[in-house]
Amino acid sequence: MTTLPSVTDLGHGDPWVLLHSFPIDRRMWSAQSEALAAGGHRAVTLDLPGFGSAPRMTCDPPSLDGYVDAVLASLDALRLDRVTLVGLSLGGYVALRLAARAPQRLGALVLADTRAAADSPETRAGRVLNLGLVRAKGPGGLIEKMLPHLLAPDATESVRATLRAWAMEQSVGGITDALLAMRDRADATATLGTLRCPTLLLVGSRDTITPPAEHAAMGEAIAGARVEVIEGAGHLSNLERPTEFSEALLRWAAGAADCDLSERSSRAIWPSMASRRCGAKARSSQRPLTKTLAMAAR
Repeated sequence: MTTLPSVTDLGHGDPWVLLHSFPIDRRMWSAQSEALAAGGHRAVTLDLPGFGSAPRMTCDPPSLDGYVDAVLASLDALRLDRVTLVGLSLGGYVALRLAARAPQRLGALVLADTRAAADSPETRAGRVLNLGLVRAKGPGGLIEKMLPHLLAPDATESVRATLRAWAMEQSVGGITDALLAMRDRADATATLGTLRCPTLLLVGSRDTITPPAEHAAMGEAIAGARVEVIEGAGHLSNLERPTEFSEALLRWAAGAADCDLSERSSRAIWPSMASRRCGAKARSSQRPLTKTLAMAAR
């Protein structure tokens, strides 16, 4: 356990580290942290630099490497050599960059509602507009613009209010750092083919920012990856469908624990290998592959 001010540490067992989305903080993972802890895992959530209670990064210009430096420092402070790393949206960008820099620190990887590709010219231009917006109107102006894109149209008012409140508590400096880091990040597509740890990709079926088809393509590039779609959820799938998201994590963790993945084929799909190598328990815990990828391709 830890008393670091920008870290929440729950449970015991194999360590999971969860990296939050933009423009909020580690509180977004509260439901998943509790579920993982109840399931026999240790769940560590931390604020990325400039968000929540974490100080801004010191590198200039801001970059994903500044976030990775902070995450690695937290792992060292917590004496965590290897973890299951979970990243959603911005957290996914950071997780992929960490995987490229320090693959030995990953026992497994979960990428949710994110992408490996760099920003398109249109997205980069949108980041610039958002920089001006947050500097002029603060976090409140930015989140009102972003809300329709972050959540499915039928997301509950409770989720909307919570997201709005969390975003408005963030600092302008932390938000601008993140916008610059995301705008200028390099393409990480090549990293996908280098991943050698068990990997799960999760995406909301109604995510219009990083849609299911992109996750299906990423899954094809990662050896043995599994892709699951969270039905009815938008870009912040863990907030809109917390139970379904948590169950997907636990179901995958149980299957991974039952399997020896050291002999994974470079193009194998992990659920089908689980059914061959791990017996009935793994088969019963996994959604059929054809259904999973068909859902992802919709």
